[in-house]
Amino acid sequence: MTKDRARGTVQRGEAGAFRRYVREWVRANAPAPGGPYDQWERRLLGARLICPAWPRAYGGSALGPLDVLALAEECARAGAPLVRRGVGEHLIGPAVLEHGTPAQRSALLPGIVSGADRYCLGFSEPDHGSDLAAVATAGEVRGEEVVVSGVKTWVADPHRANMVAVLCRTSPASPARDGLSLVLVPLASANGVRVRRVRELTGSAGLGEVRFEGARAPLSHVIGGVGGGWAAAMTALSHGRAHEAASAHLVFEERFWELVRQARKSGRSQEPAVRSRLAWAYTRITLMRAAGLRLAARIAAGKDTGAEAAVAALARSEFERRFGEIAVDVLGAAALVRPEGAGYGLSEWQEALLAGRGATIGAGTGEVRRNVLAERVLG
Repeated sequence: MTKDRARGTVQRGEAGAFRRYVREWVRANAPAPGGPYDQWERRLLGARLICPAWPRAYGGSALGPLDVLALAEECARAGAPLVRRGVGEHLIGPAVLEHGTPAQRSALLPGIVSGADRYCLGFSEPDHGSDLAAVATAGEVRGEEVVVSGVKTWVADPHRANMVAVLCRTSPASPARDGLSLVLVPLASANGVRVRRVRELTGSAGLGEVRFEGARAPLSHVIGGVGGGWAAAMTALSHGRAHEAASAHLVFEERFWELVRQARKSGRSQEPAVRSRLAWAYTRITLMRAAGLRLAARIAAGKDTGAEAAVAALARSEFERRFGEIAVDVLGAAALVRPEGAGYGLSEWQEALLAGRGATIGAGTGEVRRNVLAERVLG
């Protein structure tokens, strides 16, 4: 092991060598089941394994996509939680790195790495949905500030965030895309931001409606400059989709083996119909991993990934819907009864069944994705 690695920092290199190194590092540093999460997070920070794809100057390790995927898989293998910074890491950070000024990178990125700044994404609106070019939320430049007024909907986890990235219209007279700006707004009631949680079919309320009533942000929080929001927003979304596509199989694989354990426990794992459904699911997860590796390799080679990411997103959403149905089929009648004393609460598998429908419309419906593939890939 090199001197740098002995100090806990990560070196880039050949993918297999990195995987062996990170497997050893995780084994040596991961907490025991139920162990102290804070200590594990501090170790990851010290080893620059939070936001690991970011440049070292901003707290990352400049890892390539294949190495980032290897890290995620090795943490999953060891049962150790991979600490991620969500929207901040996978959407806002890439937009700041590509479109932000050096001063913005230095000011905004460390807070994401440390976890001090937790972002949510304010793009969709009640009257415009995914038609981002038509957003109506207003951003008025007043001196050294932007004052934001309007409503965003289908915002994921706004109650856990203290910052919201808002796509707003700062130049109403400009053509649709040219008049938009991406503004990072402090999410606090004292700043004129109101959050109303939206209850879903599963009974959870992870989504929310966010209302801006004269919320303020400094001009230094406008990424890509005033009027440059469309390019910054597209960079954020493309990075988010690519990341999701490359690592989606990890969550599904964990759920799959838990379902296998439940099937064995109930004695149904030997039934031919059940084995057939489980085999179908595992095959799709394996294909999902292969597609993720191919996508990561294309990113590493600097190639366009739009087509692969679109195909992966469609396949992932359809699989999630079908997997929930398979889980309930495998578990049988027991899956139809809510846990005793849970009120509206659902079991893991009931929630998977109901949430699977949402997967086919979240972040773009399956129909829209098929149109994109037909037009941009098949011509």
